[in-house]
Formats: sequence, structure tokens, C-alpha cells
Amino acid sequence: MTRKKDKRETRKKSAPAGRKNEERFGRRVKMEVEAGTRMQREEAVELTVLGFSKGSIRMEAQDGTVFLCARENAGGALSGDTVLAERIGRERVIVTKVLVHAHEMIMGVLRVHEDSRVILPLERRLPAEIPVSQMHAQAEDGEIVRTQVVRWEDEGGLCVSVEERIGSFNQATYALDALVMSMHLRTQFDDDVLEQAEACRPAEDDPSREDLRHILSFTIDGRDAKDFDDAVSLEPLGGGRMRLGVHIADVGCYVPQGSPLDREAFERGTSIYLPGRVLPMLPPKLCNGVCSLRPNEDKYTLSALLEINESGEVVDERLVRSITRSKARLVYDDVNAFFEGGEQLTETLAPVADTLIQMRDLARKLRARRQARGCIDFETQEPTFILDEKGEPVEIITRERGEAEMMIEDFMLAANECAARFARENHVPLLYRVHEKPDPEKLVLFADFLDGIGVNARKLRHRAAPGDIRAILEATRERPEYTVITMLGLRSMQKARYDMHPLGHYGLAMSDYCHFTSPIRRYPDLVVSRAITAVLTGNRVPLFGGALEDAAVRSSARERAAIDAERAADKLMMARMMAGHIGEIFEGKINGVSEYGMYVTLENGAEGFVPVRTMDDWFNFDERRMMLRGEHTGTVFSLGQSVKVKVDSVELTQSNIDLALVTPIRNTAKRGTRRR
Repeated sequence: MTRKKDKRETRKKSAPAGRKNEERFGRRVKMEVEAGTRMQREEAVELTVLGFSKGSIRMEAQDGTVFLCARENAGGALSGDTVLAERIGRERVIVTKVLVHAHEMIMGVLRVHEDSRVILPLERRLPAEIPVSQMHAQAEDGEIVRTQVVRWEDEGGLCVSVEERIGSFNQATYALDALVMSMHLRTQFDDDVLEQAEACRPAEDDPSREDLRHILSFTIDGRDAKDFDDAVSLEPLGGGRMRLGVHIADVGCYVPQGSPLDREAFERGTSIYLPGRVLPMLPPKLCNGVCSLRPNEDKYTLSALLEINESGEVVDERLVRSITRSKARLVYDDVNAFFEGGEQLTETLAPVADTLIQMRDLARKLRARRQARGCIDFETQEPTFILDEKGEPVEIITRERGEAEMMIEDFMLAANECAARFARENHVPLLYRVHEKPDPEKLVLFADFLDGIGVNARKLRHRAAPGDIRAILEATRERPEYTVITMLGLRSMQKARYDMHPLGHYGLAMSDYCHFTSPIRRYPDLVVSRAITAVLTGNRVPLFGGALEDAAVRSSARERAAIDAERAADKLMMARMMAGHIGEIFEGKINGVSEYGMYVTLENGAEGFVPVRTMDDWFNFDERRMMLRGEHTGTVFSLGQSVKVKVDSVELTQSNIDLALVTPIRNTAKRGTRRR
């Protein structure tokens, strides 16, 4: 897992010649700018500050190009700021102006010293301590506070005033509240949004819609889910053919373009799922009520009706405006137990048991055809936290996908592909879900690692097709390093995003793909839903041109923000849980290495860091093989390796778990090797 490097973990070493030249070049340019002697001003670019990387500050342009800036040339910009910069050479820049400050409000923990006050920011990418100049609200040492910036870095040093006391950092609910506020996530709905939501009424008979209420359809979701976007059905047609129905909540009929609900959904972009709470894209009246496909309630839907032959090939398809009525609300765990033969036929399962078996068989055929095209199936595991009555984490559960989850995913992929194909064939302006080809340099690094562990990765070095990566994953499935191989393969991919052009989806090996099946919780799906409805009803598509492009950029950004928030909340809960285990010893596996140390996933699902400065040797980082090697002992620590560690300390403010290596370092160096 890629993590930010902590300067506290940096060993003092002489900089490589290349880096010295970079730093010297950066200082020279600065002096020339101050003296006004630079010969030629290069083009100005608008960039977003990402963070530090190997002594420089990384900044990204809108097209994804990354530039580097020496710290002294950053103009006091902080992580997340939007800046105007001038290029100096191919990839280096000098900041000329901060256009947008990303952190006018900063959440942190107040620390009171004898003659001063500081806050420890919850945002990991901000300075470790920020001075407090004014107290506009009463707060005690160790409490969470909301502060306002009163002076920026380039104005004489970053400084804040305390504006609000949130609560004790010792309580998980307050800590999570502060995290949500620090990431500027929306938690409340304005009155006009709630008023529009309250005016929404349940579905009624509508002759303009296809009535599918007689069909046996049902939902399958997690046990705690309330926002049911999709229901599925299956009808035998004879001759080995089946009609798969994927019925999606018609959110667009309640959320017209430009309405208060639409503006709010655009701003949020997606629902965010945190331990013990959800920040929904739409008010609960819609996402958990009127739009949610709850059992035994009539609902307005958009249905993808796919006719599929015996070999799993879609031979005919229709998209229709419909009214449906889910007959049951099923749970993934129960369906998986049924498939495995361990679940008794309950009152809920019994009426749909035969259909479930048929659906499972159909899903396997769809999956086989997709795999034959070369789609890449990365198996990732997400932590789920068990919380006590106070909201404190007591256990981490890592869920694996069962047959039920894969079945529903297969059906949703088929419906998404159907919607994208419909849009392209009808020249409908749409938000497509695109995934471009991997960066060749990242694939080479992945191939280097595979070569280092004895896996033939020759095909990855030259225009790798999705099937080549899939073949690697299948060939290494039984190896102990499989989890790490999957992780590194995923890192070598480009980030999927939204675009108004059908650029294809590399990972899924699909030329037509969009997000259609989750309009309750994703804004792009809502855009797609309204576009399809417009075509089916003979009306103008409500979003196109520049506005559609803005929606693509915004949706991609909000998706990244949601992922960051969910990861930060997971780290917060991991740290709070492990604070009660300081001094205890755990088994773990190395899931990341850097020049500063190694990241270890513990047997209980938590993740921590072992700094090299605490290890009994001088370790060199081999980036090609992703390993640390001891100079004197020859000891190697590599990805996927099992180690024993002790929980050394936990820093709750920025959710850092520091580990100490317990696994002994043995001298494996060959005799006669010269030691330095």
C-alpha cells in the first residue's frame, strides 16, 4: 500500500549526485528569479499540490501530468492548494502564486504548553504542529478544535485561531466527526434540498412505463444496507435462453437536472461509507425510502432486459422505463451459505431458491466469457470494523467475495455495458467510465518485481494486453506472495475515471462501459439514468457539452476524495484499536517497503510501520525487487514475507502505528564479504 513517508523516519545519508544537482539547480533558479536575471519565462501552469516525494513537492496538472518543485520555491503552498507555477525545464516548476487555499479551516488536537498553544492537525499532509495565536472558544489540552487560518506560510509562518471546541479526542465519535470536518465533507442538507425530498411521492400506476411487477425480482445486499439501487430477475425463454433483468432505481425521475437535489448530488458526487456511519449523496427520504427498492413496494425503475443464450452470449437487449416490485430482500451471507449447502431454506429464501441456482449458473457463464476476453480480476480485501456501543473499534473483519457477490457483480457489469453500448449506438452524450492503458514504466517495475521472485513477466514489458496481466495473476494464485502480486499489479494500473468520450475500460477489457447501476449513491449513474430516460421518451438529453465535461471532472475528483476519506477513517479506527495493544506481539506480513522501513499487515487486519532506524543493521532499499537488504548481515525483507512484530507506539492524531521488529536478524552474508 502506498503511504506517505515520514521525515522522522529518514536516515541521514549523503544525497546522490543527481539529487544534489537537482537541489543546486533549484536554488540557482530561485536566486535568478529574485535577481530578475532569468533569460526566458516559461509557460505558466495551474497545478494542485499533492505532497512531498524524495525531498521535492509533487504537483499535478488537470491532465494528470506531475511536476516537482523545490520546497524553497513553493511559495508557502500547502498540500491540496491550487497554485499558478512557471515551468523550468521538463518537469520542474516554481510557484508564482497560490490561487486557492485548501485549508482555511483546520481541524486538530489542542496542545497547551507553559507559554504557548499549538494544534496537531488531523490532516497528515500538513505541518506536524501549527501555532495558535488567538482563542475565540474555550478548549482544554487534548481536545479537538476547529481553527481558522489567520496567517499563511508565505506571510510570516502558518498560524491559526481556535474557533470551536468539538470534544474529547478520547471518544471515537468525536474523533470521526473531526476527521469528517477536516476533509471538508458535507454532512447536512440545506432546507430547499430537504423540502424537495419531502415532496417526492411513492410510485403509482404509470401507463407510460412497462409494468414488470409480476416478475419475480429481488435484491441481494449487505446485511446493514438500506439504499437498494438494484434488483435482479431471471425468466426462462425456452431453447436454453434466459432473460436477465437488472432493475435500477429511477432516481432521475425524482432528481431533475438543475434542481436543489441535483445540485447537492453534484457537489457530493458519491455516498461515503465510514465505520459506523454513512454520508449519503441524497437525503434519507430518497436513498433509504422512495427510491430504495425495498421489498413489496412499487418502484419506478429503469430495466436492462438481456436475452442470453446457453453459452452466456447476450443476443438481444432492451432498456425500458418500468415499474417493478421486489419480492424479497436477500443478504449476501445467507445466499453464500445457501450456495455452499449450509443454509436452511428460510421463509425468505425458499421462494427464490431455484432462481438463485439458475442465476449462479448464468453468472458463471457471463464471467467465463469476460475472462476469455482478458478482463483483469483483482481480488482486494477491505476491512470492516466491529464497533462497541460507544463507537470504539473492537475487531477488524476482512470480507472476501463469495459466489453471491460475484454473481451480482457479473449482472451489474452486463447492465453497465448494455447502457454504454445503447448510448454509443444512439449517439447519446454520456459519462463513460474509462480505464486507460497502464503506464509502461509502472509495468516495467511490476515486471522487475515478478522477475525477482522467479515469475516470467516478459510479456508485461511490451504493450501488455489485459489478458497478459490476468495470466500472471492466475499463474501465481497459489503462491504465498499472491496478495502482494495483486496489490502491485493494481498499483501499476491507471486510475479509472469518468469521461464524456468512450475510451474503453482496459481492466475489464470492454470498449463500451459506464456506471449505470447505482444512481442512489453515485452521481455519474444518475447522469446516465437521465440521459437514457431522455432518449426513451424522445426528449433532449439534459447534460451535454461543457457541463457534461465538468460533471466528469467533478465526479472523478469526488470519487478520489471519498476513497481518501474512507482510508483515513480506516486508519483512524485501526490506530484507536491498536492503542490498547501496545507492547503486544503479533504475526504479520510485509505489504510495502521503502527506503525508510516496511509496512506490515498484522494478523488482526491492522497495519503498522517498522522504521529502518530501529532495526539492527543498515538496510538498503532495492526498488527493483521491492526489498530491504542488510549491509552487514545480508538479511532480506521483501513483500509478502511473514514477520513477527511488537506494537511499539500509537500516535492517534495522525493515526500512526509504529512497530518494532521481533523476528531475529540473522547473519546470512557470505564469508569474505567486505563490510562497509
